[in-house]
Amino acid sequence: MDIPKQIKDYCPKCKVHAVHKLKYFKAASPRALSWGTRENVRKHKKGYGGKAEFTATVKKQNKKPTFLAECETCKSKHYYRISKRMKKTELV
Repeated sequence: MDIPKQIKDYCPKCKVHAVHKLKYFKAASPRALSWGTRENVRKHKKGYGGKAEFTATVKKQNKKPTFLAECETCKSKHYYRISKRMKKTELV
């Protein structure tokens, strides 16, 4: 789906509707010492425990796109998320 690079959206800092620049949001790498990462290492990667099986979960085929919107006037950033699921998005 084609999404415009600039949108008019509500800015929570300015408290007005202003023009925002959109760019793709990419999540940072997970924390190395978080509980989930430690659990994964303990169950699946450490020692001679053999091959541990993952529980079978069916993943959804597509995600709801998340963008980072930057206000043109005050330069503050907030998330802009489209509530529909889509396989491919493109900023035009």
